[in-house]
Amino acid sequence: MYKFEINLRVRYSETDRMGYCYYGNYAQFFEVARVEALRNLGLTYKKMENDGILLPVIEFNIKYLKPAYYDDLLTINTSIKDLPTAKIKFAYETYNEKKEKLNFATTSLVFINKITGKPLKSPDLLIEQLKAYIKWK
Repeated sequence: MYKFEINLRVRYSETDRMGYCYYGNYAQFFEVARVEALRNLGLTYKKMENDGILLPVIEFNIKYLKPAYYDDLLTINTSIKDLPTAKIKFAYETYNEKKEKLNFATTSLVFINKITGKPLKSPDLLIEQLKAYIKWK
């Protein structure tokens, strides 16, 4: 399994009237985590887009356990458990500074040909990089 960790601080503008980090912000936090996890593997969204590959989210699931608050330093653990095909799935766990799990989530994304709009297989570079972490057949 490939694992990547990133830290993000909850900004004041990301809180709601109750003082909680607004629930909708987690989609953006996970996007940052996902983009940086791929960058760590040597593949950027910019390179994929320049190569004619788009990567839209097709599914997002989250379970909230505890709230985060303004100025909390969050740790987001991102993992990829399976080699991608035309689809890639990311799993996330968010923790606060007390190491309390705040939520867990998954996103599924599909590799799309920018011109035709049709799915295509994962870039070879990504598959090769992930083979070092994921058992494959």
